[in-house]
Amino acid sequence: MSVPFVLDRRSSTPLHRQLYDAWRAGILEGRFRAGERVPSTRALAAAYRLARVTISAAYDQLLAEGYFEAKRGSGTFVSSELPDRMFNAVRPGPLAGNRPPMVVLSQYGSRLGQIQRLPPSTASINLSNASPDLTHFPFPLWRRLVSRHLRKPSAAGFERSGQPAGDPRLREHLAAYLARSRAVRCSPEQVIVVSGSQQALDLCARLLLDPGDEVAVEQPGYTAARQLFLAQGARLRAMPVTDDGPSVDDLTSRTRLVHVTPSHQFPTGISMSLPRRLALAEWARTRSAVVLEDDYDSEYRYDGPPLPAMQSLAGGARVIYIGTFSNVMFRGLRVGYVVVPKDLVQPFTTAKWITDRHTTLLEQAALADFLEEGHLDRHIRRMRRLYKSRRDTMIHELQRRFGSDVAIRGDAAGMHMTVTFRAPQLVRARAQASGVHLATTDIYYESTSVKNEFLIGFSAIGERTIREAIKRISEGS
Repeated sequence: MSVPFVLDRRSSTPLHRQLYDAWRAGILEGRFRAGERVPSTRALAAAYRLARVTISAAYDQLLAEGYFEAKRGSGTFVSSELPDRMFNAVRPGPLAGNRPPMVVLSQYGSRLGQIQRLPPSTASINLSNASPDLTHFPFPLWRRLVSRHLRKPSAAGFERSGQPAGDPRLREHLAAYLARSRAVRCSPEQVIVVSGSQQALDLCARLLLDPGDEVAVEQPGYTAARQLFLAQGARLRAMPVTDDGPSVDDLTSRTRLVHVTPSHQFPTGISMSLPRRLALAEWARTRSAVVLEDDYDSEYRYDGPPLPAMQSLAGGARVIYIGTFSNVMFRGLRVGYVVVPKDLVQPFTTAKWITDRHTTLLEQAALADFLEEGHLDRHIRRMRRLYKSRRDTMIHELQRRFGSDVAIRGDAAGMHMTVTFRAPQLVRARAQASGVHLATTDIYYESTSVKNEFLIGFSAIGERTIREAIKRISEGS
């Protein structure tokens, strides 16, 4: 039990009385709970460098007045018989006109603003959830891999402070995985392991932007990236999303950084066309700008051949590739990666070290095994089949029940699609009345939004639930 008291050794009040007053006030204010064990006189004397007789004098008074109680063979405790009304009666309230001064935030802190997220759901069916299905993740296997390293603890797995860029074995397997699955061109040294893709974006912003620099973001686009760039003091330039992906027409020589989600644009789900990718790469190459390719769920593509990463088509352009395990495995696994050009390896490694030294080592070691033994590839194949079946069911049910009154896009990949209805108000009313959560994409627009555009997730709910949800929003409860 920690008891940080402030004792004034220069005060005329004796130290034992100061201790008594501090304990009594803490008990009456509810800081110390009834029945809570208190430190021994020896321990408290050692902590405050006081004579035990000083501590004993305070404890004796507290025992005598009933604030403490001694239990033979167990120690000393806060009295369990103090009435609740005593605590309520003397607990201090706010002092009018004597408030502490407000803390003045830095310019960065004042730019943070409010976190914007989809509204939470309390409905029985959440149609806006685009999370992985945890019931199909091989957790027994994952536990074995983690336990393997717990059974054989080593300095490399538990004390490595000299590897801020990540476990070398994980970086090696990641480079091989990205080369075969996404055609990413990199060496293991170019892979920096981070604590989720959001940290990757934060490192990019810190290293590549100064206040006042211009960043191009998709419109609509990933809200957390937009907020991060604004907090860094950047000026935003919108890239309107068309059927070919974000437009590059409005980019200028002042644009220093471009953030895109080309494989499955968030939130629309559109894939950037090859001509648009090449145009963006050429623009970045000729203006020495940097493109951040946020590849958050590219593993799940259902129609046509896999799309190579934009990084593989860079042709001399500066493209930084960002990925994460949170969507392909489970959200609680805060491990991601960023692939940077060779001349940026050192500054990114240093920035990572300054931020948090290294990403969790135990999970990195288990992930390296997960990749090396082929478990990730097998898991992705299983989940791709499962999600494709659920996506097909979602599309079939929407078209069967709404016909020409519904429009679907962004369904070729990922774990969500966007849907518009001819009668959105009626659909929303039916959803609310029947316990189905529907969320629009409003928060992902910087200015004017498309009011009749819904983000529909299909990965986390089964086909029977999908059928029931679409039935409810088409017919009502």
